[in-house]
Amino acid sequence: MVQLHIDTELFKLKQSLQDMWIIVEKQLKKTRLAFLDYDKAMARQVIAREKMVNALELKIDSECESFIAKNSPVAIDLRLVLAYINMNNNLERIGDFCESISNYVLNHMSGKLDENFAALLRIEEIFDCANDMFIFAKDALIEEDTEKAEKIFGIDNLIDEIYHNSVKVIAEQIKNDVSKTEEYLLLYSVIRKLERIGDRCNNIAEEIVFYLEAKVLKHNEKEKKKIEKDFK
Repeated sequence: MVQLHIDTELFKLKQSLQDMWIIVEKQLKKTRLAFLDYDKAMARQVIAREKMVNALELKIDSECESFIAKNSPVAIDLRLVLAYINMNNNLERIGDFCESISNYVLNHMSGKLDENFAALLRIEEIFDCANDMFIFAKDALIEEDTEKAEKIFGIDNLIDEIYHNSVKVIAEQIKNDVSKTEEYLLLYSVIRKLERIGDRCNNIAEEIVFYLEAKVLKHNEKEKKKIEKDFK
């Protein structure tokens, strides 16, 4: 009877977290459109919805804390709730990065990126990688599939590569058009935020593996490199 009550409460927590996933996924997709299409109206939508993300994060945190206080969960139930708390925080941070990128579109972007410049930056590719990581993480949690979670680590390496390469590309662009120096320097911060979104998805993947297999991958580079090698 006690376990039935716990399972019911865990289901409610899962539903709340899925609501968070849905909102943040929409924020990420709208941010991509706002930036790539230079769509200021879309950017304003992202900024307006950020308060919803923040409010839901507080709600889920409170629900998780209440669950722990009332039920004193152990083993896999405790790992699940702890994972929910950390995933919730990471989702909220992804929402923050979406808001920041949308602010760049509104306040610092002078127009749609030149196609050649965008191709050299691989800007569309890094947005797609971030979105793929997010979807993999969501599906991995719903399906309780560690293999999907572990695929995220390999994609994160690709995002890091694009991010590090962007320094040279932006530096060269500044040489060609010094009048946009500030805009291009801030553009680098946008790419950095996309790289951080990848890191947050990576964190979520680690939480899923922790919940399902009781493996702690955080700061365990040896284990993560082994997983990455298995999926190449």
